[in-house]
Amino acid sequence: MDLSYLGIDVGTTGCKVIAFDEEGHTVAQAYREYPLYQPNQGWIELDADEVFRSVEDCLQEVSHSYQGDYPVSLAISAQGEAVIPIDEKGGCLARSIVTFDERGDEFVPFWKEKLGEEKFFKTTGMPLSGIGTINKILWWKKYTPDIFSKARYFLCFEDFIVFRLGLKPAINYSLAGRTMMFEVKKARWSPEILDIAGINENQLAQPFPSGQAIGLVSETFRKKMGWPHPVLVACGAHDQPSGALGAGVIRPYLAMDATGTVECIAPAISQLVLTPLMRENNLCCYHHSVSDLFITLVYNFTGGQLLRWYRDNFAGLEKEQSRLLQKNVYDLILDGLPEDPTHLYVLPHFTTTGTPYFDTNSCGMIVGLKFQTTNKEVVKALLEGISLEMKFNLELLKNAGVEVRALRAIGGGARNEHWLQIKADVYNLPVETLNVSEAACLGAALLGRKARENIEDFSSLVNSIVQVKHVYEPNPINANRYLEKYEVYKHLYPALKQCIFKD
Repeated sequence: MDLSYLGIDVGTTGCKVIAFDEEGHTVAQAYREYPLYQPNQGWIELDADEVFRSVEDCLQEVSHSYQGDYPVSLAISAQGEAVIPIDEKGGCLARSIVTFDERGDEFVPFWKEKLGEEKFFKTTGMPLSGIGTINKILWWKKYTPDIFSKARYFLCFEDFIVFRLGLKPAINYSLAGRTMMFEVKKARWSPEILDIAGINENQLAQPFPSGQAIGLVSETFRKKMGWPHPVLVACGAHDQPSGALGAGVIRPYLAMDATGTVECIAPAISQLVLTPLMRENNLCCYHHSVSDLFITLVYNFTGGQLLRWYRDNFAGLEKEQSRLLQKNVYDLILDGLPEDPTHLYVLPHFTTTGTPYFDTNSCGMIVGLKFQTTNKEVVKALLEGISLEMKFNLELLKNAGVEVRALRAIGGGARNEHWLQIKADVYNLPVETLNVSEAACLGAALLGRKARENIEDFSSLVNSIVQVKHVYEPNPINANRYLEKYEVYKHLYPALKQCIFKD
């Protein structure tokens, strides 16, 4: 019998389940979307029951696609911060409050007073902000005390699904790190933070390293899925460390560059870096999905949405050609870009900025337009702008003690050679593409396999499955021109903030 390993990726707007064979090839996959609820201004919620039904549907669809490759293990890649209050019988007491819900913001002054920003960061590895799970729980405690008092558990999405699979709630170190109540140095729930918040540790899932076996899926659930053999559940990872693992980012100086709705760079780090510069620039540091490694994230929330904005507002011709020629509209938009760097400057702040500012008032800019400017120059400038913003973040990381020497591209942006070359030239670093298309699910599946087979040399397995397809080396001439451009770019945001949003 051929074996397969399930990776489950639970995101903010949808979930995906993929079964992989022993060589890392996809055996079967399924995807489901679910709605976000916004009952009040600044509130963003998920119905956890709907999410779990979507996961079940995906598992059943994948199970029905098998031709002898039945699953033997599973693990979960999960969104961070989102939390669900669970009662004694396992029912959901309220919708999940997700990452970008604004209700937690009011508790930032509370933590400044009770613990202080520096101690909070040194304890959790997370710069103090409103998005942490603990602030969502404090909101229930203050405004819906009946929910808080009835809650047997407060669970993130990994531990919630593990619980629904018939096991005791378990959470991996990396996801626990996103809650802002986990001691990153001691890998345990922080007694001091829980005491201040009035939360009992037994209301939280038990933390384990990624890739540790938790137990077997319940017989009831196994039979419901039609799985003929026991399926082991392993601790998975927060979605970004899981994606980094699936991209083979398991050594220092190497980083994942994920381009999707958000542009995110995640370097692997050999030790905790909790320097003042990290905190001052809102840079986190928490457990990787690989033992003895840590990870940090820099990101821009505009990301790949910028191309979608261009498509929806300015690419009418390309959309019509896409329909007639049956070609991908983005391939048409990105075809025929100028070879040289443009003379335009784009500030990709079309929504909240991301690291390091988290500025909700900034906005996008396109500077340098002339009558001679073409649509293709504008498209290339959009890609340059996102890349220059990420170069700024890479520079912040380096100054804070985290150096990146090469990047591995995943996500939608990894499919376009024009953007990959722009990134290599702007960063002045090699950018690698991989044989992997679904890194987060693969990372989770690898963690399940590690647990089931008790693999000691995990790095060798990962390196045998994740292969580099192509390396985009920086063009020295363009890299020098982008360095000159970068020196101007760094002044755009300060100038915008001073001139437009000054008090």
